Amino acid sequence: MTITVFIRYRIDPHQRDVFEAYAKRWLSIIPRCGGDLIGYFMPHEGTNDVAYGLISFDSLAAYERYRAILRGDAEGRANFALAEEHKLILGEERTFLRNVVAAQ
Repeated sequence: MTITVFIRYRIDPHQRDVFEAYAKRWLSIIPRCGGDLIGYFMPHEGTNDVAYGLISFDSLAAYERYRAILRGDAEGRANFALAEEHKLILGEERTFLRNVVAAQ
């Protein structure tokens, strides 16, 4: 069963450009570490302090393997450090979703 991790970020609206650079770095890091990146989504109109990331995995076990690999990835660690240094992320929520499929 495929799961999708839906990440809701509350970001500093005055640092949207820095958050976007942070998100762009994940575009190569996440697939390299085993995640199927659906994408990152930035505020465009309306609410200016919420962004989203969606990443799919074959299973929760695959997600756990990804997290272990990510912790050992130098670029991943550097990107987390960038977010902490700039205090880009004010809050983060993760929801694990499964796709609804038609009966066979």
